[in-house]
Amino acid sequence: MSRDLRPPVDILHYEIVQEQASALGRMGRTLEQALARLREFDAAHGTTEIAASVQQARRKLVLEAGQALWMFVVQREASGLRDSRHIMRTYNVPSEVQLCMGLAPAPLKPSAK
Repeated sequence: MSRDLRPPVDILHYEIVQEQASALGRMGRTLEQALARLREFDAAHGTTEIAASVQQARRKLVLEAGQALWMFVVQREASGLRDSRHIMRTYNVPSEVQLCMGLAPAPLKPSAK
């Protein structure tokens, strides 16, 4: 029978750090997925003038990516990683996503018919 002889505080600290790392990974994957959806949308619709309904759908994707970015940055900072520039470069986060980071999404207006 093996017994862990570490003090309970060490065991608790280990589990907290393990959960922080797990949460950081989840937030990073969520950001990657949100940015991928935005890039796929842009690739499918191009950069030409687009209809208001398509602009609205794109804006929703930008806001979702901004929220995911915010959650990831907050989780990193809670883990002691304070420099967000690394995230912006590594994940190639568009400036429009960075600008809406942390903003509560505005309600979407119904499309005009």
